[in-house]
Amino acid sequence: MRRTVILAALLLGACTPAYRADEASFRGPDDPAHRACRAEAEQAPAVVAVNRQVVPGNPAQQERLQIARQETLARAYQDCLRARGLMRSGGVEPVRRPGMF
Repeated sequence: MRRTVILAALLLGACTPAYRADEASFRGPDDPAHRACRAEAEQAPAVVAVNRQVVPGNPAQQERLQIARQETLARAYQDCLRARGLMRSGGVEPVRRPGMF
């Protein structure tokens, strides 16, 4: 039974989209202004440029581009919040994995 549960979890994980927004980057209130910034971040030119680099079936670049997309998406979201006065400027730069960039 335990093997079945583990196998089902692995299969479910394989079916989820690899290029999704970092959940930690989008925490916050679910009001109209924050929702608008989330949508605006998804359409930001830098995020679209990273999305265009994706080559389906190329696992060598999958993790690198996923991390780049998450960072770019988080930056675009924070820029939108800052522009609308919903977030103070400044702060600490997010931690990056060593050797990724």
